[in-house]
Amino acid sequence: MPPYAHLLVSTSASGVCTITLNRPDRLNAVNPLLASELPQAVHEAALDDAVRVVVITGAGRGFCAGLDLADPNPPSGTRADRLDPYYWVGRWVQSITQCEKPVIAAINGAAAGAGFGLALSCDLRVMQANAVCTAGYVRRGLSPDAGVSWFLPRLIGQARATDIILTGRDVTAGEAERIGLVHAAWPAEEFAERVTAYAEQLAGGPPLAYALSKRLLLSSADASLDQQLREELTHIKTCFASADVREAMAAFKEKRAPVFRGQ
Repeated sequence: MPPYAHLLVSTSASGVCTITLNRPDRLNAVNPLLASELPQAVHEAALDDAVRVVVITGAGRGFCAGLDLADPNPPSGTRADRLDPYYWVGRWVQSITQCEKPVIAAINGAAAGAGFGLALSCDLRVMQANAVCTAGYVRRGLSPDAGVSWFLPRLIGQARATDIILTGRDVTAGEAERIGLVHAAWPAEEFAERVTAYAEQLAGGPPLAYALSKRLLLSSADASLDQQLREELTHIKTCFASADVREAMAAFKEKRAPVFRGQ
């Protein structure tokens, strides 16, 4: 993968690619360069056969504090750019949803605005116990971007999402876990170790089944039950024809853990 100005990217021997937003002095707030680098890094990870799982986290005390309001180079572009739904941080969402590998948001500190949207767009979210999330847009007279208004109601329901967006209040890790915004909140001293263990557990899973499961989960938002049943049948037939399913069946009979290769 190429070097980045505002990202640290590394891939472990187990296939976990960790993408760390690296502007710790600004709580990893978004500037134009970071906005362009993150989707590139996710795309590179998606194409890399050595990568099984992607983890996105932040350097220092923050996950991502949203738009860097102090940056001297705010987002720019033509009128056509600004009307493009994937312009600016919309590209983050597009890159993550199109990545057919599991993407985990390891929320190690404040996730606000577009940083909150980044976390919501990931497939899975874990949170450090002393971290907070906030939509925060109304505090600056803004409406949401980065997919916040799409993901949040689907994750926690319309009423709770409306409250969080319109009040702009902070959501603690305890509340986030209770309402299903994140699936786990872990103590700070255990956070990095538990994120690694969780990611490595997922990295041992079947890549083809992961990819098709992500497609099904995304299509279910707009599909009828009949459409979804047909899609499920199509995808599970693809899985049954794969070497990974044959390996899983053999492992079951031999009472051992399967070794999935994505074939």
